[in-house]
Amino acid sequence: FEGCISLSSVIFGDNVKIIPDYIFYDCRSLTGVAIGDSVTNIGKYAFQNCRGLISITIPNSVTIIGESAFNGCTGLTNATIGNSVTSIGDYAFYDCRSLTNATIGNSVTSIGDYAFYDCRSLTSITIPNSVTSIGMCAFRDCVRLTSITIPDSVTGIGRCAFYGCSDLTSVTIGNSVASIEDFVFYD
Repeated sequence: FEGCISLSSVIFGDNVKIIPDYIFYDCRSLTGVAIGDSVTNIGKYAFQNCRGLISITIPNSVTIIGESAFNGCTGLTNATIGNSVTSIGDYAFYDCRSLTNATIGNSVTSIGDYAFYDCRSLTSITIPNSVTSIGMCAFRDCVRLTSITIPDSVTGIGRCAFYGCSDLTSVTIGNSVASIEDFVFYD
């Protein structure tokens, strides 16, 4: 369905297990998506540039959110990531500039490079105790983010992770962080 610019809603049936790579890429009018409880994998670029998408709930059945899955969903305001997701892919929510609320499930171990880069409306995010690594530029240019608590489970914070988070006034870094790379809190 790549490039179906008039497609407005999608409901996945009970037997769908995988949302393939690029399936709804550039479906700019897509406003509603109901992901079924049997889906385990959201593929790369699956919803990239779906600018009309406002809210997404990723059910507990999903374990992987692929690279750039929601990249460029500029109308997305709310994202709830289920409790079975272990990995948020690189660029997964890149340029979701209207995203104000993101809830990360408690099984996520890695937040990929550029995962929430340029989410300019994001004011708060809770990093669960399951996360062990925060990727390069993961929250770069989240200019409205005011505080961040990095739990004890995190061992490394990638380069430029919070670069350009100009409203950030409070940071708590857990006891297990062994490496903080260059430019993490630049600007």
